[in-house]
Amino acid sequence: MADVEEKPVGEKPTGTEADDAFDDLYGLTEEVADAVDEALSANDQGRIRDLLEPLHAADIADLMERLTSGERETIVDALGKEMDPEILAYMDYSVREDIVDYLDTDHLASLVTDMETDDAIDLLEDLDEADQQELLDALPADDRLIYEQGLSYPEDSAGRLMRHEAVTVPEFWSVGQTIDYMRSDESELPDDFYNLIIIDPGRKPVGTLQLSKLLSTRRPVALSEIMDPDPKLIPVNMDQEDVAFFFRQYALTEAPVVDESGRLLGSITIDDVVDVLDEEHEDDILKLGGVREDDFYSDVAETTRLRFSWLFVNLLTAILASLVISVFEATIAQIVALAVLMPIVASMGGNAGTQTLTVAVRALAVNELTPANAMRIVLKEILVGGVNGIVFALIMGGLVWFWFDDPMIGMVIAVAMVVNLLIAGFAGTMIPLALDRLKIDPAVASTVVLTTVTDVVGFFAFLGLAAMVLL
Repeated sequence: MADVEEKPVGEKPTGTEADDAFDDLYGLTEEVADAVDEALSANDQGRIRDLLEPLHAADIADLMERLTSGERETIVDALGKEMDPEILAYMDYSVREDIVDYLDTDHLASLVTDMETDDAIDLLEDLDEADQQELLDALPADDRLIYEQGLSYPEDSAGRLMRHEAVTVPEFWSVGQTIDYMRSDESELPDDFYNLIIIDPGRKPVGTLQLSKLLSTRRPVALSEIMDPDPKLIPVNMDQEDVAFFFRQYALTEAPVVDESGRLLGSITIDDVVDVLDEEHEDDILKLGGVREDDFYSDVAETTRLRFSWLFVNLLTAILASLVISVFEATIAQIVALAVLMPIVASMGGNAGTQTLTVAVRALAVNELTPANAMRIVLKEILVGGVNGIVFALIMGGLVWFWFDDPMIGMVIAVAMVVNLLIAGFAGTMIPLALDRLKIDPAVASTVVLTTVTDVVGFFAFLGLAAMVLL
């Protein structure tokens, strides 16, 4: 037997060992991807099916996202009627659109029928109106009614996020009755669920019961004795960001969705909420950079068009900053050192403001920054900006004095640094608050406004002080 290096119990793998451990868990290894590439080049559909058969649907979706449109179509042909509908659920929507366009209506309808309702509605809502109606018409009447109802709810609402499959039982049942029902053919349980929803005769939720508690309780015990009598109910029109906050706040794994009268419509599970959290987080990060999620998969013309408007706005703000500089053109001409130093003031203000802005946008997203505590947070950020401004003023003032052998230039940049960092702390908090009050997404517009403020204030403070003090 070969010698095996012993490791202390509990020691975590690091570096290459950690990567190898991950590869062992992640089905789509580079070896599998390379083998699929070879099979695609040879157009060997049998080999493609053999390679993909052991993979999880999420791994196949990842693989297809790496490929060209033609290669995706080859994989769809290879899988044929055996294609797992979950592949579409895991796929980036822009790539999924490419697959949906290739599939014929009957094949797509059969896939949608086998999907959970929340995943099916997610697919349907991305189709244009004509394709959506064509697909709905191809579905069985019962399914079509459910999907049409789901699509009638506002976009990004709990109604779009929920699935209609939910395990419901009456409160007068015992644990034994409930277990027997769940094991019977008539229960039609969803693939994954975590709670039972206890309902009254009017189909209104009166409690919830975790499966772990059900299975650890003796059969004769009534559900009413062990259920949570205060279920966390989600209104069907609640925004998905609020749903995510709700789950996070109360550590939920599944929650009932109800209509205005309190009747049960379906449920939302934690896997969907994780998707929402990931989607909202990614969306905010991308918006801060003026790009979109599907930029990676879009063609050159589409990506160029999408980024042009953002760059054009940035051009306008840069022109505004340049106009401020032009006002002090004569001052800069007489003291060339100002041209060397003024980007430092603007850059420090922009970076300090971005730090504050990032914290503020995140706090707004998770309801931690509210009108009740806004003033306290604004004052705190101004104080932080002021302290940092003084520290960096001393550093930069001394450095400039030594650099240009002129204490007055050192004093000017020091004062300008303090002013701009104070403004950066104030603007970094107030800008997202003001945009949020105006119903404008702070993640989209805050960066441009902040950069404009810190550039204009930085240049004006530095060059204005220089004009007054040095000339």
